[in-house]
Amino acid sequence: MNAIETNNLTKYFGAVAAVDRLNLTVREGELFALLGVNGAGKTTTIKLLSGLLRPTDGTARVLGYDLKSELPEIKQRIAVSPQETAVAPNLTVRENMELIADIYGGDRGRVLTMLEELGLKKVEICRAKTLSGGWQRRLSIAMALVSDPKLLFLDEPTLGLDVLARRELWKVIAGLKGKVTVILTTHYLEEAEALANRVGVMGGGSLKICGTPQELMEAAGTDRFEDAFIRLAGGEMP
Repeated sequence: MNAIETNNLTKYFGAVAAVDRLNLTVREGELFALLGVNGAGKTTTIKLLSGLLRPTDGTARVLGYDLKSELPEIKQRIAVSPQETAVAPNLTVRENMELIADIYGGDRGRVLTMLEELGLKKVEICRAKTLSGGWQRRLSIAMALVSDPKLLFLDEPTLGLDVLARRELWKVIAGLKGKVTVILTTHYLEEAEALANRVGVMGGGSLKICGTPQELMEAAGTDRFEDAFIRLAGGEMP
């Protein structure tokens, strides 16, 4: 089963099409990176697929459910880790995770599992506000996973982190592959190249091209992923 299937999915803000007849398929269990310059439509796409915005036109199925008529079923099975680290600063790491488990009716036993799997056990009694940016981002992802989602949206998960913290978080994200379907948005092209099974490049609200990093480099006629992105995102082909 495909985790996501869209058919001409469209979102207008006034006269501007932020997402324009988007046709996208994401396979169950893969890590899919959605790339594009600012204003390409990535964030709006994520908001549409996660039910934060209603589409103007088109259809989509998420985890087999219709986005328009079965949104409650979708929301029960997805999680979003937003750009802004959404943690309660005065609660400990473990308390943050237990709070989310209680809100979503999850099993507190899964909190222990996530503490172990995401390497948070050694800081579980630390208040979130005392953690570095990298640790807070790791906590934010752990909180999103506590409800055991089938589909996880990671919106710029390493934004603003130093190179060491970014690479540590890469290990966490790579460990999710095959366990949960992940939609990753990022401006770090090396991140998408290193982590993603497939990459979609958006521009003007639509999908310009989709494939593995190697396939995108071949399509652009270059052996550097950054050069391939520049050519494909800008519409420049060899």
